[in-house]
Amino acid sequence: MSSEKAKMLAGEPYDAFDPQLLEERLRARELCQQINTLSPRCSDEERLRLAAELFGAATDVYITPPFYCDYGTNIKWGHKVYLNFNCVILDVNEVIIGDRVLFGPGVHIYTATHPLDAEERRRVESGKPVRIGSDVWLGGGSIVCPGVTIGDASVIGAGSVVTRDIPPGVLAVGNPCRVIRTIAAE
Repeated sequence: MSSEKAKMLAGEPYDAFDPQLLEERLRARELCQQINTLSPRCSDEERLRLAAELFGAATDVYITPPFYCDYGTNIKWGHKVYLNFNCVILDVNEVIIGDRVLFGPGVHIYTATHPLDAEERRRVESGKPVRIGSDVWLGGGSIVCPGVTIGDASVIGAGSVVTRDIPPGVLAVGNPCRVIRTIAAE
């Protein structure tokens, strides 16, 4: 029988109150708290050390606190990623972020989903992966929903709720987020 963590990462229904998962979320919250209380003048080495501990790998992501996530270890960062204030990533499943991605303030990424049936929802949840290509800009207040892929070099307008895949090289805005036009090479 699979562990609850294995079920979670496979996108199957799992018990979020499993002791191992509870402990891993507490670990992530403690590390987020440390990141969120760093002095704005602290060294890059200290920021990167805490990020590597939270995400389980060395990374050159720049986080402007505050930042929150569920586990951290399910997030895979590209190079030179920037997160503005108040970003949240609920990483009960894999989140893959490409190179040179810009997060506006208050961007949220959700992989967690819940059953529609109330009785089932009392017992389990599940998750779907999110993938964000390289050179993407997520405008402030954007929400990326479970299972979404955003293609390379796309721009998501501020306040958008991305419920479906977005192709590469487009401007997409709204709730629900829809493609407005392609982005011409300059």
